[in-house]
Amino acid sequence: MEHPRENLSTALAGLLAREHAEGGLTLGEVFRRIGDRGFGLLLVVLALPSALPLPAAGYSTPFGILMAILALQMLAGRTTPWLPQRAARVKLSGKFIDVMLGFFSKFFGKVEFLIRPRWPWVGARAGRAFLGVLVLIMACLMILPIPLTNTFPAFVIFLTGIGLTEEDGLFSLFAGLLGVVSTALYAVVIYIFVQFGLEGIEMIKEWIKSSAGLAG
Repeated sequence: MEHPRENLSTALAGLLAREHAEGGLTLGEVFRRIGDRGFGLLLVVLALPSALPLPAAGYSTPFGILMAILALQMLAGRTTPWLPQRAARVKLSGKFIDVMLGFFSKFFGKVEFLIRPRWPWVGARAGRAFLGVLVLIMACLMILPIPLTNTFPAFVIFLTGIGLTEEDGLFSLFAGLLGVVSTALYAVVIYIFVQFGLEGIEMIKEWIKSSAGLAG
């Protein structure tokens, strides 16, 4: 008998329970826990630290590199992800796992009814290649050392991971459209930096803070 597919909120809750039971969680353990969810859930977990404007110093660059590696694997046609052993041994902060996975497991428990398998192009080779290009571009944008601008591309990768995990082609297309907007935003940011240098970076930071309601 075929077992029902475990939804995303249940999978995330399982990761949280594992952290509580064993006092920690490495990326390798996340990878093993994912099972056949493959690239999608792994992208969700890796994008979590930067997907929301919460303190997550030190995650964007190394996790951006890891997501770029995963994107290249998707472009190469792999159906299951591979992580370097050094990356697999990285241990996630227990507090981070507790706060972030706990929040998102509850969040998805409330909104997951909006996400469902449809438009199955995401499961085809061409669909995965398209999403691989999207993730690669967003991961490269995350790696750029531009202050306070990691959230948007990480959020695009986060949404892409959800679409892959739930096999929702419509949701994945929405993530792709956001990716186009994110790329255009970064083009503007880079142009300002080229024109105004470090002063331009300060202008960008103040604009972001003002837009997010963080200005004093």
